[in-house]
Amino acid sequence: MTHIAVLGSTNMDLVAYVAKAPQRGETVTGREFRTIPGGKGAGQAVAAAHAGSDVSMIGAVGADAFGSPLRTTLDHSGVDTDHLRTTEGPSGTAHIVVDDEGGNAIVVVPGANATVDHLAPGDEALIAGADALLLQLEIPLAAVLAGAEAARRHGVRTVLTPSPVQSLPPEPLASIDLLVPNEHEAAALTGVTDPREAATALLDQVPEVVVALGAAGSLYAARGAEPLAVPRVTAVDSTGAGDTFVGTLAVALAEGRPMRAALAWASTAASMSVQRPGASSSMPYRSEIDAQAASNTRHTS
Repeated sequence: MTHIAVLGSTNMDLVAYVAKAPQRGETVTGREFRTIPGGKGAGQAVAAAHAGSDVSMIGAVGADAFGSPLRTTLDHSGVDTDHLRTTEGPSGTAHIVVDDEGGNAIVVVPGANATVDHLAPGDEALIAGADALLLQLEIPLAAVLAGAEAARRHGVRTVLTPSPVQSLPPEPLASIDLLVPNEHEAAALTGVTDPREAATALLDQVPEVVVALGAAGSLYAARGAEPLAVPRVTAVDSTGAGDTFVGTLAVALAEGRPMRAALAWASTAASMSVQRPGASSSMPYRSEIDAQAASNTRHTS
């Protein structure tokens, strides 16, 4: 079995569902509210565990009412939480508005995630024993850099989701094998709005890129290879779709699947996740992904 290490955030998602997201200064009435364990790090960890990998989570939760259920959710999903610290103060939270088109707007309050600014004792050894390290930007950049450098020292594949997007110094990108931005993040990182051109520009800094295009699918680019397109899906709730894609893709690549097959499998998982509400609650299990992938093959053959 493969082993995926995740260094990143653990948040409680506070999700409001509305017909149309409010504009600045506007108040709208929502139809539903849910409290769902999330965070980009935890989401990718759950997705990878559901996809059949051994997964270890490096991060922090707070000593508040959210800390225990966040840890329990990861435990019940099969994620090892021995390296998930508990700190004084609040856990991270994400305040999410989901509209009827499946789009979302998110405000993240870091809480305990802000304390993850270094590797703790034992973290590097955990990374060294993994097949891949998944990184995001919801924890301090110093920890992201430390994790990426540790993975590079030990020959471990690194996958970075540059969200929330920010200006990145060259050091972390020099240690990244696969970068997975959405189209807005790709544009912010390159100054280029066309996704294909942005992906090409990013290949100057990293060897492989997947640009997530929302309802339009995804675009994969690699140095010396032809771009690959991932098909469009209809979204019920896009929260967590990118994390589902990244976590499942990491498992497929760790298992040695060719990139085209890995992308197709991860795309199937992401397509399934956007048909369901929530982040971690929407992530399909390996048996479901395999069954849907087989069905897709039958329908296209």
